[in-house]
Amino acid sequence: MLILFITLAVVFRVATLLISISNERKLKAAGGTEIGKTNSGILAVAHVAFYLCAITEYGLSDYSIDAVTLIGLGIYLVGAMFLIVVIASLGRQWTVKLIIARNHLLVTSLLFRLVRHPNYYLNIIPELIGFALTLHAFWTLAVGMPLYLIPLFVRIGQEEKAMRVHFPQY
Repeated sequence: MLILFITLAVVFRVATLLISISNERKLKAAGGTEIGKTNSGILAVAHVAFYLCAITEYGLSDYSIDAVTLIGLGIYLVGAMFLIVVIASLGRQWTVKLIIARNHLLVTSLLFRLVRHPNYYLNIIPELIGFALTLHAFWTLAVGMPLYLIPLFVRIGQEEKAMRVHFPQY
């Protein structure tokens, strides 16, 4: 069953990556500017590494499905649901990179008013925690999560700065 979970999680992430790539091309073709390119690369590597470490740790362990697995799965699914909501809310502006379009629109829907950076706090962090818990990848969670948070918080700072520059009312 967990092999199915891993497969579906990877397929889901690849599908969202394809949406991101399509949106990125359109944004750049329309004069969009990428900010924090190096950090975006670090985040991409960190995300893949987190998944691979969790999968490896799962492969090296011997445990049965338990409450931790189910709690992790629930957390992961909530994070995935929020990613879908964020992608739908941002539309063609959503990418895994930080790109400001020439005609960038500030999204002020309820979700974005209630939670600053919902893609990070309601998707990425729960997704990674849920993925690791589902697979009982406790070492990955304990070591990988703090390491992942470093470039993630750099990204949030970069995004805050870009939003203040482009949207003074932000």
